[in-house]
Amino acid sequence: MASVSVVVVTYNALPWVERALESVRGHETIVVDHGSTDGTLELVRERFPEARVIEQENKGLGGGSNAGMRVATGDWFLLLNSDAWAVGDAIDRLVAFAEENPEAAVVGPRLLNPDGTLQRSVRGFPTLWRLATEYFFLRKLAPRSRALNAFYGAGFAHDRPLEADFLMGACLLIRREAADTVGLFDEAFFMFSEETDWCYRFREAGWEVVFFPGAGCMHVRGAAHGGRLYRENLRGHLLFLSKHRGPKVAEHARRLLLAALRIRGVVFRGERGRTYREGAAWLASGDAATLLRR
Repeated sequence: MASVSVVVVTYNALPWVERALESVRGHETIVVDHGSTDGTLELVRERFPEARVIEQENKGLGGGSNAGMRVATGDWFLLLNSDAWAVGDAIDRLVAFAEENPEAAVVGPRLLNPDGTLQRSVRGFPTLWRLATEYFFLRKLAPRSRALNAFYGAGFAHDRPLEADFLMGACLLIRREAADTVGLFDEAFFMFSEETDWCYRFREAGWEVVFFPGAGCMHVRGAAHGGRLYRENLRGHLLFLSKHRGPKVAEHARRLLLAALRIRGVVFRGERGRTYREGAAWLASGDAATLLRR
């Protein structure tokens, strides 16, 4: 059997990290901690003494994953969010499927919410049009349409293997050979869009990114960052477009997102509306090139 190294990045990861690590027991496990103060490290060292722990300054999800992959010894990397856990023999199923598909650099399982409902993970690469369909709610008009909802897989049922643009990064199996050819995460992405960029680079190099429904993983969506990093999500869009489509497209995206969030900030009340207004204020504080230098 091919060997799998599991990498889990933590930052105040209680209470879910225990389930995450229990679900991958038996595989080489590397925990990269970014300064937890909630007892995460104490729990990991007490309950999972076999896990290798790396403590470092917070370099974001991509930077933490890179630190773990650099010391991993496995033929495969399993990148697992601290708020996600493999279901049953999901890892063995992922590896078996990936070995039957040698062109696959990335294989992602079927993600489930804790209540067992589907969590859609198949995504389309950001474009100006796709950002418009998302941020102006156009996709709600025709959720199964590729024209209006390609950003979210056009309502794909997640019921069969599918080659995707990219997959949501809560749980991803990565072929070491492929990572060696394209490099690890771009650490300019602090959190959000790091997997988008990586999958784009894999596909540009001729590898495939494949969704596989025969393996399952539970994911407590948003728990790993507590919803505090909406600005990083916006920044990820701008950085991806600037890197792969050019600074002019990134600036067009900034203006599009700014208009959308100003509308959302008026329509929505409470914490959600406040988040949109704060995002709009950040987008209005400089052009895309300036925002990406900060």
